[in-house]
Amino acid sequence: MNRPASLTLNVNGATHAVSADVDTPLLYLLRNDLALNGPKFGCGLGECGACTVLLDGVPTRSCVTTAKVALGHEITTLEGLGTRAAPHPVQQAFIQEQAAQCGYCLNGMIMTTKALLERDPHPSDDTIRRELSRNLCRCGAHVEILRAVHCAAELLAVQRRELEGERA
Repeated sequence: MNRPASLTLNVNGATHAVSADVDTPLLYLLRNDLALNGPKFGCGLGECGACTVLLDGVPTRSCVTTAKVALGHEITTLEGLGTRAAPHPVQQAFIQEQAAQCGYCLNGMIMTTKALLERDPHPSDDTIRRELSRNLCRCGAHVEILRAVHCAAELLAVQRRELEGERA
C-alpha cells in the first residue's frame, strides 16, 4: 500500500485538498473526506451506477475510479447541480415526476441524465433507455424516470430560451 499523499481535487467548482493514497477510490474521498453523499456505494464494481459522478461532464463510476485518475479533472457530484431551494432542472424534473421509490438509483439516474441532455437536448425514448440502461433501478420506477428525463429536457429548453431572451 502506498503512503498517503496530498492530493488536490476540483469538485463542484471548488478546489479541495485531501490526504490519501492515489489508488483510493474517488467515491471514498467524496463521501468520507468531503462529506458529499450524493454518490452512493452500491455494488463497488462499477455495475449499478449508484456512485456516478461527472468527470469533465462524462458519467463516471466513482467506486472504480481512483483519485489518480480524477486528478486534474472537473468532478461534479449531485450536490454540484443544485440546492434544495434551487434545484437543477434535471433534479426538479425528477421531483415533479416523482421518479423515485427507494431513491438509491437517483444519483446515477440524475447524473447520467444531465450528461445525456448536454449532448442531446431532445432524446428519444430509445436513446434515454439506452443511456440509462447501466443504472440499476430495482424498484421499478422506470416509467416515471422516463417521464422525468423528458420533463427535464423541456425545463432545460425553457431555461435556454429565457437566457437567450436576456441576452437579446
